[in-house]
Amino acid sequence: MTMPKHLEWLNLKLVGNPISDWLIAIGLIVVLVLLVSLIKPILVRRLSVVARRTDTKLDDAIVKTVQATRIGLLLFVAIHIGSKYLTLPAKATTVVAGAATIAAFMQIGLWVGALLDFWISTSRARAMEVDAGATTSLGALSFIGRAVLWTMLVLLTLDNLGVNVTTLVAGLGVSGIAVALAVQNILGDLFASLSIIIDKPFVVGDFIIVDAYMGSVEHVGLKTTRLRSLGGEQIVMSNSDLLKARVRNYKRMQERRIVFSFGVLYQTTAEQLEQIPATVKEIITGLSNTRFDRAHFSAFGDSSLNFEVVYWMTTPDFNAYMDAQQAINLEMVRRFDKAGIGFAFPTRTLQVDGPVKVETTLVDKPRAATT
Repeated sequence: MTMPKHLEWLNLKLVGNPISDWLIAIGLIVVLVLLVSLIKPILVRRLSVVARRTDTKLDDAIVKTVQATRIGLLLFVAIHIGSKYLTLPAKATTVVAGAATIAAFMQIGLWVGALLDFWISTSRARAMEVDAGATTSLGALSFIGRAVLWTMLVLLTLDNLGVNVTTLVAGLGVSGIAVALAVQNILGDLFASLSIIIDKPFVVGDFIIVDAYMGSVEHVGLKTTRLRSLGGEQIVMSNSDLLKARVRNYKRMQERRIVFSFGVLYQTTAEQLEQIPATVKEIITGLSNTRFDRAHFSAFGDSSLNFEVVYWMTTPDFNAYMDAQQAINLEMVRRFDKAGIGFAFPTRTLQVDGPVKVETTLVDKPRAATT
């Protein structure tokens, strides 16, 4: 078929290809990019409406995946598709194909990463209602998942670009050993973090005491754990050092055992001493959240007759314990005062046998000198 004269310019060659082929290739690229640019917002808007009406999480995941689409990356894929209508030099074809491969794997990574983030966030919100430690485990799982995802995508991309991945992996293995020796302290903290996540000696929100430090766990990271102390400041501790220490987790306390002692005067009679354990038991059993254990006349002190009392708080709340102890102390003061029993205080009695002789020595005052 003969082309009209006014269109003969389309047969002119540009970089080895007729202008008509260039126009077809460019038109295809523009159409593909415009289609994606127009379809993406429409699809997100329609799916968002559907997602709000349903309880399933599948449509929400699809929305997050579509939102992760990047027009700039798909442009390279469109250029590669459009270049199929052209005859390009081998080097140019390789460059275009390589750029499209990299862009395609990056876009796949963004899609899978969006799905991973959606699953992590959904699981964290659901699990936090049951276990506060879920935020720690899921946070580490997110990091590990991203690392594995992008490592695999990089290796697949290099493999598609013609790189010998087997040799690369072997080289990375040898280099990894050298790097591991150089950063063994950091790796120690990393494995300590994984130990904390798996074994769960504590989770976010627990109140713990480590050596001389105490506070609520705010964050368990890959290298450090952060506590919020009672004074308000943040305490940052290395994970490896944390696992070597003795950790006391008060959040997991179910009951609190309290031991306290007091002393009464030596002038207290045997009958009064016998009444004291029963009186203390009556006081403790009359309070809520308490369980009496024992009360005994335990020892003869230097200036007091000592009693030891043990009881349990059925709630781990520290404020509830202090309220109960205050109520016990006040009621003991009232009842002991009514019974004529006095609390002891440090005293010392000096007993002297026989008459005491007091000798007085007179010293003459010096006389004033006379002249």
